[in-house]
Amino acid sequence: MKIFGREPALVIGGVGALLTVLASLNVPGIDAGAAAAITAFAAACIIAATTRPVAPALFTAVIAAGVALVAEYGMNVPDGVTGALSAAVLAGFALFGIRPQVTPTSDPMPLS
Repeated sequence: MKIFGREPALVIGGVGALLTVLASLNVPGIDAGAAAAITAFAAACIIAATTRPVAPALFTAVIAAGVALVAEYGMNVPDGVTGALSAAVLAGFALFGIRPQVTPTSDPMPLS
């Protein structure tokens, strides 16, 4: 899948380069840590959106990168909240995303 006719890696690299330039110009609100956190969040979102077949673990990476991003700007997100959000994403995929695509086999695997 392409974004604006380009490979996702090129888009991620462009976002990272732009944010690095903004951080080096001392743009208010963007320092080196914020640039890295925004780039990581953008990369996680783009990778999760463009990867097929859908991989639920990539969406938990979006949660983790989002938490790192808001932490960079001073919001304290407890580990339990991060874990609960990740678990909710995985449960949602199990209920509505991935699991309905799987059909059970008619011949169960033998135990021995």
